Formats: sequence, C-alpha cells, structure tokens
Amino acid sequence: MAPKQPTPDPTPESNSLDGQGFSSPATEHCPEAQSPDEPPPAVCGIVPPFLLARVAATDPGHAGQVARETLAVQRSLRIQREARSGMRPPGRREGPPERSSSDPADGAPDSGEDAGDGEGGSDAGLPPAQTGGAPGAPGGPGFVPDRLQRHPRLRGHRPPTGARAVPTAPATPSAPVTPHRSVHDAEHGTKLPGVLRRGEGQPVHSDESVNEAYDGLGATWTLLHEAYGRNSLDGAGLPLVASVHFAKDYDNAFWDGEQMVFGDGDGEIFGSFTDSADVIGHELAHGLTQFTAGLVYVGQSGALNEHVSDVFGVLTVQRLLDQSVADADWLVGKGLFRPGVKGVALRSMKEPGTAYDDPRLGKDPQPGHMDGYKHMPHDEANDNGGVHINSGIPNRAFYLTATQIGGKAWEAPGRIWFETLVRGGLPKDADFTTFAAATVRIAQELFGADSPELAAVRAGWGGVGVAIPEQGVGAGQTPASEQAAHPPTRSRTPRAAAHAVDGRGDGPGIGSGNGSGIGPGDGWSGSAGTDARR
Repeated sequence: MAPKQPTPDPTPESNSLDGQGFSSPATEHCPEAQSPDEPPPAVCGIVPPFLLARVAATDPGHAGQVARETLAVQRSLRIQREARSGMRPPGRREGPPERSSSDPADGAPDSGEDAGDGEGGSDAGLPPAQTGGAPGAPGGPGFVPDRLQRHPRLRGHRPPTGARAVPTAPATPSAPVTPHRSVHDAEHGTKLPGVLRRGEGQPVHSDESVNEAYDGLGATWTLLHEAYGRNSLDGAGLPLVASVHFAKDYDNAFWDGEQMVFGDGDGEIFGSFTDSADVIGHELAHGLTQFTAGLVYVGQSGALNEHVSDVFGVLTVQRLLDQSVADADWLVGKGLFRPGVKGVALRSMKEPGTAYDDPRLGKDPQPGHMDGYKHMPHDEANDNGGVHINSGIPNRAFYLTATQIGGKAWEAPGRIWFETLVRGGLPKDADFTTFAAATVRIAQELFGADSPELAAVRAGWGGVGVAIPEQGVGAGQTPASEQAAHPPTRSRTPRAAAHAVDGRGDGPGIGSGNGSGIGPGDGWSGSAGTDARR
C-alpha cells in the first residue's frame, strides 16, 4: 500500500519542511532509538523523505509512482527491523557476542537487518567495554551494531575500544594497508547484498554502476587513510560492502549500518545514485559517525550528523579533483538531477537554500544562519526536528572556515572536523554550540592559540550566528533557542530533555580504470564499461 500523501499545513506560519506546507509521512524517517538498548529502527537515505513525499504528491506520472514505491520500501525495511528488534531479549549481554546458528550464510545477509543505520547511536548487544555513553554522556565512541559483530564476513574483526583508541596518525603495519571492497548486484530486488560483481583488486566490470560504486568506496577510504590516517570507517580495516541496482528505480542511496546500498533512480528526476562521488562519501561518513561520536539523529545533533556527512562527502570529491577551496562548487548530490529539473544538487554548503527550486521538488528549505533556524517538532513527520534542513547552518560554517583558511579544504579544516568527531569528547546529543566549541578547542590544540586556523574556525561559526563562549560550552548546556522551542519535560540528560518533548528525538580513485580504484583519475566516469542500470 502506498504511504500516506502529504497535505498542506493549514497554519500559514508553520515551519513546514519545504516552506510550502508539505511534510513527510510519519512512517518514513529516522527516529531516535527507543531506549539506550534499542537500535534506530529506520534506514535513511541521501534524499530526505519529505522531498520524496513532495514528488509523490506533485508528480502524477512515473516519477511520482517511483517516489511512492521508494517510501513504501523504506517503510517495509523499517517494519522488518522493528520486528527483529522486538524479538530480541531486552538488556545487554555480558561478554563477547555469541555466534548464532540463525546467521545467514557468508555474503548473504537478510535485507533490513537490525544493524543500525549510521544515523544515530545505540549500544544494543555490546559488551560494556565496547559501548559509548548514553546520550549526553561525553567520551562515547559511538556504537557497533551487534549484527555487525556477529556477521560471518566480519567475525573476528573488532574495532579498537575506548574513547581515544581511534588512531589519528598512520600506523606502521607489517603489510601495506589497503581497502577491502566488494560490490554486489541486488538485481532490482531488496535482498542484500546480492550477487558479487567486483571484489578488491578485480578488473573493471562491464556494469558502470558497479565500477562507480567500487571507485567511490575507494575514494572515501583513501581520503580517510591518506588525509587522516584512519583505516576504514572504524579505524581497524572494516570491509566496505556495497550493493547496486537495489529495488526497481529506487530513488535513494543509504548506509544501513553494515553496507552501502544504491538505487538506479527514476530516470526523470533522479539519475543513478552511484553517479555522484559525494553521495557515496556522504553515506559512508554516516558509518564514520556511527563508529565515533554516534550523534543522535534528532534536532541539532541530527543536523550535525547530516552536516558531518556533507563535509566528508564534498571533501571526497574535492580531493579527487585536487580542487582548492576557491575552485570547489561545494554542492552535495551534484549530478543526481536529470535534465529538466530546476536545480543543481540536493544541497549547497556555500549558499544553503539555493540548490533547487522546482515545481515538483519545491524550493530548497535550508537556512544558512541561525536567524533562519527552523524550530520544528522532533518527530518523524517533521524531519526529526529538521535534520536535513538546519544542517545548512553548520555546513555554511565549515565553508566559511575553509575559505578563510584557504588552500585545500581536506587539510586544515577537514583535519579539525575529523579530530572533533573522533576524539570521543562529544556527547551523542551535541548541539551546534557544543560542536562549535569542540572545533575551537581542537583547532587550538592542533595549530595554536594565535593561529589563523583557530581564528577562521571562530569566524566561521560567528558568520552563521553560533556564538562560542570564551570558556567553551559544557557537555550539558543547551542553547536558549533550543530551550525556548522545546522546553524540558522528561529526559535522562539536560539536553536530551529538549529532544523528548515532541517525539523520540533523527582519495583519489575515480577514473583510473586499473582495477584498484586508488590513484589519480580524470573524472567521475572513469571505469570503462556499459551502463546496465535498467
């Protein structure tokens, strides 16, 4: 059954998701975990549900039908995961996870497994030494899904433990550190991962989508490893798995807590989701957040979760193309829209709110300053408090920081943001002020109190209206704007109280064509082969 259609908000001054009265179906977004022992039940994608809902409501043809089907598939995945979560015994298990006789065979996990989605944190099923703190507690390393620990592909692979166990400089391994990629074909079904088409080091495949996914995984891995000394998303060599041709004309791409999944797009509004390297980098960065800060996917922490993914998505592309800050376009999802769509990308970090203005999509609703902050209910029907919307504010702060520093954005600016994410000092429900104060502290540690880098970070946040007290912000502080919008009711922590009121609250390697996906490339079409997307 098709999901409920969006209807115009009868309140003229309401902060609807697109500014034109449309909201997303209440079943199609990433709610906060029900409790510290339960994983988030939804799977999220690069395309926000409210945008798909808009297409479903305004396009009477093929694109509208595909949008409805995409939302229905997302709802089905959510229901499956909720059911699986509900069947697990409550509470934590002591000791290491046990092998389960019900685990699927190697290489063939069921779709929609209860593995977390990289868009928030949960410590379900982890031994105490592996878990991070509850929302609001500093020092938590994020979460590693129980499913991931028990998966046959990864059995015996355990990430480092402890808040500061994540390496921030390249180690000296006994053998060269390389990515471990595998790209599968879902063959327009929803069973994951599908048929293996290309493994690490194997030759270029005849399917263009397979090669683009392979190269995109490599580009993101190379950024993390060569720029920041991190071996994959977890810092310990996590294999990067992807599936292409998911469902029929599926209008999204997502990280499901274990792997990347790509749809082919409807062909009218959205093209293939492997076409954009920044989309691949964005979704994999949700995995990076999953294994580090575990930012809760609701309100300002959820917007920061999206922001971090946008940052490392654009940095993946900028490093691929060896672009300076001035040369980069700062677009997220460039190349996704088909000809005829009045838009250039899903989001603009340089000028939030200008990425698209189309009759079927509506107008880009992102603000670029706290003056335009959208105070929205922290529930599923309102983008979990505007996580895809208010992320425009920290996005522009990063852009302003990078442009003031100059040079290559993945160097000093990217290093500051990376270290802020992985150091383990952020609470899982960090707000903009807390995150900004952390970037200031890290910039000072890395470059010094009188450095231009530190001055640029302060100026970047000041340019979007996020004030940073000289003494920094404590782990329990909430900005006055959040307190006014969401007065505390019940909560485990001061900042989480605001989240509880309205609901549970959301390297170079392209174009080489040499089978490695790592090394200089001449563009994002790179690998030879035919396009077998449809």
